[in-house]
Formats: sequence, structure tokens, C-alpha cells
Amino acid sequence: MQSRLHSTTILLVRREGRVCLVSDGQVTNGASHTVMKNRAVKLRRTWKGEVLVGFAGGTADALTLFSRFERKLEEYQGNFERAVLELAMDWRTDRALRHLEAQMIVSNVERSFLVMGNGDLMEPDDDGVIAIGSGGNFALAAARALSDHTKMDAEQIARSAMKVAAELCIYTNDQFSVETLP
Repeated sequence: MQSRLHSTTILLVRREGRVCLVSDGQVTNGASHTVMKNRAVKLRRTWKGEVLVGFAGGTADALTLFSRFERKLEEYQGNFERAVLELAMDWRTDRALRHLEAQMIVSNVERSFLVMGNGDLMEPDDDGVIAIGSGGNFALAAARALSDHTKMDAEQIARSAMKVAAELCIYTNDQFSVETLP
């Protein structure tokens, strides 16, 4: 169970009005410690292309949560914050959802959130960086250092930080998927 939740890396960097969400492409079978796929896409665009979602965890669980989030966006007519809050509340209270093993980073051009498996919801610090997965701490540290000490834009920081994570974490590869806003 633990390895399924952490065998990926998703990183979000927000800088100067731009948002970049990047993921690695590796899918690992935690039980056999085998790489099953190298170019998986763990990012999605939703709500007229204005919302980005990155997920880690069991694929079926993550896609179930993504579908539920899309329905919340429809239900609340694109009200991003309300949809995220309602998803987190459902995740916490719905008996079936409580057993899903996944985490999601969701973002629009103004705000970003980490939605966790226990129904918790977290917004990043003022630095605008969020990371999840096995290489998440590597990517997070690299992105924060690059944000503090370079003039790179959000996408350059995200790609460089993910390269660091891929070099350090055996569950993270360098086959990146990238989505940006605006």
C-alpha cells in the first residue's frame, strides 16, 4: 500500500502569474519492484482547460477522484475553491471514497491545493511550490532553491527540479509530462 502512494513524483511551481505542473512518467508495481511503464501521463486539464490536476497513488483510485472533482466543478459551475472543498469533504465522509489511496494537486491560475487521502486540504506556502510522491521532497527542495536563487520562470524551475528528483529517486524517471497556466 505505501509504495503505491509514493512511487511517482508530481511538482507544481507558481511564479510571476504562471503555474507549471509536471510529473514523471514511471509506473511501478510496488509488490515486485518492477517498472511497468515509462511514459504514463499523470496530469489532466479540466474545466475548459483552466484547471490542472496531477495525481499520485493507485491509478484507479486517482482517476475516480479526478472524475469526482470534475463533477464538482460542473456542479459548482467552475467555482474552483468550492469544488476542491466539496471534494475534500466528500473524501472524508463518504464510506467508499475514504478507502481510496491517492493524492491530488489541483490548481487554477489563482490558487493551488493539495488534496490528501484522508480528506485533508492544504494550500502551499507563499513560495507557491507543492510536491507529492516518492521524489516529492527532492523536487520540492530543488524548486525552492531555484525559486530563491534564480530568475528562472515557473516551467524552467519545475523541469530543473524534476530532473534533480529523477536523478535521486529510483521511483522517478525523466520522462516528464508538463502542463502550464495561463
